[in-house]
Amino acid sequence: MSATFGSSDRAEKSGVALEAQQKVHDKYDTELAADILKWVQSVTGQAINTSGDANNFIELFRDGSLLCTLANSLKSGSVKKINTSAMAFKKMENISFFLQFAEQFVHKTELFQTVDLYEGQDPNAVLICLASLARKSAKNFGHEGLGPKEAEAEKREWSEEQLKAGQNVIGLQMGSNKGANASGMNFGNTRHM
Repeated sequence: MSATFGSSDRAEKSGVALEAQQKVHDKYDTELAADILKWVQSVTGQAINTSGDANNFIELFRDGSLLCTLANSLKSGSVKKINTSAMAFKKMENISFFLQFAEQFVHKTELFQTVDLYEGQDPNAVLICLASLARKSAKNFGHEGLGPKEAEAEKREWSEEQLKAGQNVIGLQMGSNKGANASGMNFGNTRHM
C-alpha cells in the first residue's frame, strides 16, 4: 500500500509508528471499497469513480460533502446544511454531520473518527462504517442493501410457571449445588519466600 494517504501537514512516520500505520492500512479491502462506492453511487445518483483504491476512496469522502449527500439520500433532511467551503474545519464539520447521522443506525464500535477520514489515518475504519450502513440500508431506508441480511430478534414470552421451573435447574458451572466454587483450592507449587 502506498504511503500517499492523508494530509501533507503531518510529518512522515518512521520506525514503530510507520509499522503500526502500515498494519492499519493493510486491513483495507479494495474489493469491499469498490462495492461500497458502487452502492454510494446507486443511492446518491452521483457519478463517482468506483475504483476501490484507498487514495480514491479517501479523496471522494475527504471533504464530507458526499457523505452528507449519502445521508440525505438515505433519509431526507438528515443533514440540514452541507458546507462547501474549502476551509479544513468546514470539511471536518461535514464529516461530523455524517457521523451524527450514522450514529443512529450503526453500532458505536463501527463508527470512525473524523481524523481517520480527513487525514487518511484509517481508511478501513471508514470502510467498516459505510459497510455497516449499507448492510442496514434495506431495513432502515428502503434502499437496496449490501452484504448479508441482518438477523431479526425473535421475542419470547415466558410464563411465571416456566420461569420458576428454570430456577430448579443446576447449571454446569455451579457444580453440584448453587453456590459451589473453587475458592481456597491450590494447584501446583506455591511461591516460597
